[in-house]
Amino acid sequence: MERDPEKDRGRRRRRAVVTVGATGRGPGMALRLLIRTPLLLMGLLMAGLAQVPVPASAPRGFWALPENLTVVEGAAAELWCGVSAPGSTVQWAKDGLLLGPDPRIPSFPRYRLQGDPTKGEFHLHIEACDLSDDAGYECQVSRSETGPELVSPRVILSILVPPKVLQLTPEAGSTVTWVAGQEYLVSCVSGDAKPAPDITFLLSGQTISDISANVNEGSQEKLFTTEATARVTPQSSDNGQLLVCEGSSPALDTPIKASITMNVLFPPGPPVIEWPGLDEGHARAGQNLELLCMARGGNPLATLQWLKNGQPVSTAWGTEHAQAVARSTLVMIVRPEDHGARLSCEAYNSVSTGIQERGVTLQVTFPPSAITILGSASQSENKNVTLSCITKSSRPRVLLRWWLGWRQLLPTEETVMDGLHGGHISMSNLTFLARREDNGLTLTCEAFSEAFTKETFKKSLTLNVKYPAQKLWIEGPPEGQRLRAGTRVRLDSRTVTEPRPPQEPRRVQLGSLEKSGSTFSRELVLITGPSDNQAKFTCKAGQLSASTQLVVQFPPTNVTILANASALRPGDALNLTCVSVSSNPPVNLSWDKEGERLEGVAATPRSAPFKGSAAARSVLLRMSSRDHGHRVTCRAHSTELRETVSAFYRLNVLYPPEFLGEQVLVVTAVEQGEALLPVSVSANPAPEAFNWTFRGYRLSPAGGPRHRILSGGALQLWNVTRADDGLYQLHCQNSEGTAEALVRLDVHYAPIIRALQDPTEVNIGGSVDIVCTVDANPILPEMFNWERLGEEEEDQSLDDMEKISKGSTGRLRIHHAKLTQAGAYQCIVDNGVAPPARGLVRLVVRFAPHVEHPSPLTKVAAAGDSTSSATLHCRARGVPNIVFTWTKNGVPLDLQDPRYTEHTYHQSGVHSSLLTIANVSAAQDYALFTCTATNPLGSDHTDIQLVSISRPDPPLGLKVVSMTPYSVGLEWKPGFDGGLPQSFQIRYEALGTPGFLYMNVLPPQATTFTLTGLQPSTRYRLWLLASNALGDSGLADKGSQISVTTPGLDQPSGEPDYQLPTEQPAGPSKLPLLPVLFAVGGLLLLSNASCVGGFLWQRRLKRLAEGISEKTEAGSEEDRVRNEYEESQWTGDRDTRSSMVSTTDVEPYYHSMRDFSPQLPPTLEEVSYPRGLTGLEEENMTFPGHVYDEVERLYAPSGAWGPLYDEVPMGSCDLYWPEDRYEDARGIYDQVAGDLDPMEPDALPFELRGQLV
Repeated sequence: MERDPEKDRGRRRRRAVVTVGATGRGPGMALRLLIRTPLLLMGLLMAGLAQVPVPASAPRGFWALPENLTVVEGAAAELWCGVSAPGSTVQWAKDGLLLGPDPRIPSFPRYRLQGDPTKGEFHLHIEACDLSDDAGYECQVSRSETGPELVSPRVILSILVPPKVLQLTPEAGSTVTWVAGQEYLVSCVSGDAKPAPDITFLLSGQTISDISANVNEGSQEKLFTTEATARVTPQSSDNGQLLVCEGSSPALDTPIKASITMNVLFPPGPPVIEWPGLDEGHARAGQNLELLCMARGGNPLATLQWLKNGQPVSTAWGTEHAQAVARSTLVMIVRPEDHGARLSCEAYNSVSTGIQERGVTLQVTFPPSAITILGSASQSENKNVTLSCITKSSRPRVLLRWWLGWRQLLPTEETVMDGLHGGHISMSNLTFLARREDNGLTLTCEAFSEAFTKETFKKSLTLNVKYPAQKLWIEGPPEGQRLRAGTRVRLDSRTVTEPRPPQEPRRVQLGSLEKSGSTFSRELVLITGPSDNQAKFTCKAGQLSASTQLVVQFPPTNVTILANASALRPGDALNLTCVSVSSNPPVNLSWDKEGERLEGVAATPRSAPFKGSAAARSVLLRMSSRDHGHRVTCRAHSTELRETVSAFYRLNVLYPPEFLGEQVLVVTAVEQGEALLPVSVSANPAPEAFNWTFRGYRLSPAGGPRHRILSGGALQLWNVTRADDGLYQLHCQNSEGTAEALVRLDVHYAPIIRALQDPTEVNIGGSVDIVCTVDANPILPEMFNWERLGEEEEDQSLDDMEKISKGSTGRLRIHHAKLTQAGAYQCIVDNGVAPPARGLVRLVVRFAPHVEHPSPLTKVAAAGDSTSSATLHCRARGVPNIVFTWTKNGVPLDLQDPRYTEHTYHQSGVHSSLLTIANVSAAQDYALFTCTATNPLGSDHTDIQLVSISRPDPPLGLKVVSMTPYSVGLEWKPGFDGGLPQSFQIRYEALGTPGFLYMNVLPPQATTFTLTGLQPSTRYRLWLLASNALGDSGLADKGSQISVTTPGLDQPSGEPDYQLPTEQPAGPSKLPLLPVLFAVGGLLLLSNASCVGGFLWQRRLKRLAEGISEKTEAGSEEDRVRNEYEESQWTGDRDTRSSMVSTTDVEPYYHSMRDFSPQLPPTLEEVSYPRGLTGLEEENMTFPGHVYDEVERLYAPSGAWGPLYDEVPMGSCDLYWPEDRYEDARGIYDQVAGDLDPMEPDALPFELRGQLV
């Protein structure tokens, strides 16, 4: 809360309290002071006796007192306290607890003293008030020399806590469904608040009066909750409105609210039917009537249905929520039977107390559906015709009238009767005299009514007045004309008057009576047949008649074959007779059997029906089993008609089973597949049983796990194995006899390698066969194939080997075996049945040992201080295993000496010996060691010189690899590093320009470098220096210097132009005298300094050497542990994991023993054989890197000519080292350099600077 401090200060100054002694406060105040005195003293001690300087002469008292204050939780509050008390300490008390005189009030981070203490302002300011600040506060002034303590009146700081939430039941924000007119209880509970909030309910914006409220204690002291309950009776107008609970409090600017949405259910309004037109209920039969029923209001909207006479006819309806209306349309075709029906529309919903209905009764107008004339309109002339006209029911009734032509006839009688559906039936009788001139006129009965003015209903007849005929004749084919059976013939009978209907024979179509003037005609249409041959047709009209006769030609009406026997067997004789019953003209008979003509014997002709001719012919046949099922055909051919009628007789010959020529005797199947042994047998009757036997065992006719006998006798096998191969016997039987056949099942199966000698060994230069024996079916001459496994294509060639195949054995013959032929081979056998068989075999070419010694001499450097150790490596290739022996200066080495330890490892064709020398002594161990490798085929050796740690040897083979006008690319090979990390430096000069320039090679162990900053068309001389901690290699070696000339800017950069160093011409020195004198004097000063320095360092040398030696051993052990399981890597002529550098043939072979820790390979039992070949080869070596492959068991593969020992512990896939995992040889000595303490080269102990041996 904010106040005007100046106004409050003046007001409170006027109400200042004068100084009052302790005794004036009464005993209670004195006791309270006694209790608070210790607390006050503690506050004074904590605050460092903070005092407010006030003039000593000023009177003591309050010039501003605090007042009761009310703030809302979270707001800031400030209690005023103005004091005139020089030399006193002022502090506030909260419910008796002293807050201390420190203006920051550390125990209460939100509290602080506000105002200027020099003016006596000690206002208590509280930030972000909460309920814990709701308490009583006093401003207290400590006792001083000028007066007693002062305490302000106790004021109350009231914290108003607004309610944070209202809990509404039903849940706030939800939608409740209520029924209009029913009472419901709604409760609303406020959250914790101070003071208790007031709760009101609003229903559709109107305050609810029926509310009961209770105030309860809150979750904390001083907090309260209010629970209010309201009784609500919703109405239909409240549907969709909000029921709101409002909580108001002095701590709130605006009330908080919680609401629910009311979904009030109430019944719909009554339904309304919209009738088309003015006359409700009136409709006409056939009318398409559409009636709309609507019901407004209701929640949910009304459900509508149409009923007809109380029975539902439509239950479809639609709703429009925006207009709150439900609609249902009844569409019907009005029919006469709908007259008097009641149509009603019902409306209701889920809260309706009853069904609301609106109904309409139909009044249907309908005409007569038909008019019927009873009686005959045909009568002889001068006689009465009597007719009756009757209508179907109609509403209203119709009137009837008669018309003859255009003349109206008067009825003799009219009658009206009640009809169906509330209608009426009208009937009119008519009698009149038939006259010849009325013949053919139309007689009409017409119905009419005023209700159907636009419609006419009539029924008409044609009056037929009969009178005698005067002439009759037939028009048709002339007599004697031959007609083909099946011809359509028209006979037209004509008379002057109407004739009587003639007799109608079969296949006759009698046409209608037609009149043309005074002539009447009737047509007779018939399809001629054999029975019409020479038949007479007569037409009669009254007493008149006319006749005609037809001649019809027809083929045989029936051809029949007669047999003298029914059961036939091979060898029986069969006599067949063919009879043609009747034909016109006569026919010729012939016989054939399945297209083969038979000679027959003609029989005597007989009489035939239809006045035709009959014929017969016989044939005699001898039966065989092949005749079964054949047809013997008799053909009756009419030459004149060009038509043939045939009949056949199927032969049924009984015979025992006979196997046909297409019977399959050999069936081929693939192992694990299916096989079907078919049966091609002929028998009559069909075989009664098919019995299969295999190797003397009968197969069950009911089937088995792997076979079943099909209905036709075929044998089906599945999951065929090679054991199913063989002869199967089939036995067939019927009532006439038996038959047998043998069927062979040939099971083909994939090849399986039964024998493959692995490994196959041969001495170098010898011959050997790699033999591969298989079990397969079928055996094919070209099913053997051989492959050589290797990474390079040239490694896979088999051109120098001979492939031999005989039966189930294949051979790969090697003549004059070479080392390049050693490795893995694969025998592949494919006989067409998948999968092909594959077998791996290793060819081991035995050869004499070959020790790796790329130079005549190998150096190993070690400190000869009797504390260091050295390891000599010796690796050789050879098969079979190699035995190593060591000599020192030609004398066999005594390996029983504890200072010497040898470890031998064998992996594939690579064998290694590690000789470790402990406590290397310069006097005893700086010698020439010889390693000899021996196996039954020969021996080989190499020499290793153990020397002292020294300065590095000069680099070798310095050459230019690229050149531009401003740069030169250099490449070299590092020399012996002296056993310490070495780096390189380039010194160069431009000829004709005084002075030298230097460039350090980075990284330090790099062997290539591009020297930049040169000038075009300038000749330079370059030197390459190698240095380590003991010094540099010097400039004496000609191989470490070179001369080059950079190209001009107009010249393309081409081959480097450089010259090897040459001797300088002899001649007098042209050096000036003064620089020489300065140089001599400098050398003398350096010499004296060296002597003094050597004396001072003498006492530290051994201790420093021992420390470096111990660190060296520790680093070696750490490196050994770190590299024990790392993969080995090959970089051509460099081993990146040991302190060794291999150079060309003309260079020494050096080993640095600094931090050398060889990795031990697994023993032969632990070797895991990898699956790949490297194909890597070392330059200038006579043996390939892939002599042995992954399938070798006796000699595990070595991979390539790589590091001596680091690659020995290989994994199963370590023989192929990717290019991107190679390490640069420049990092060979990085580990050694990392283990040395940083020091200047001159600070190296004398023991490590090298010794003279």
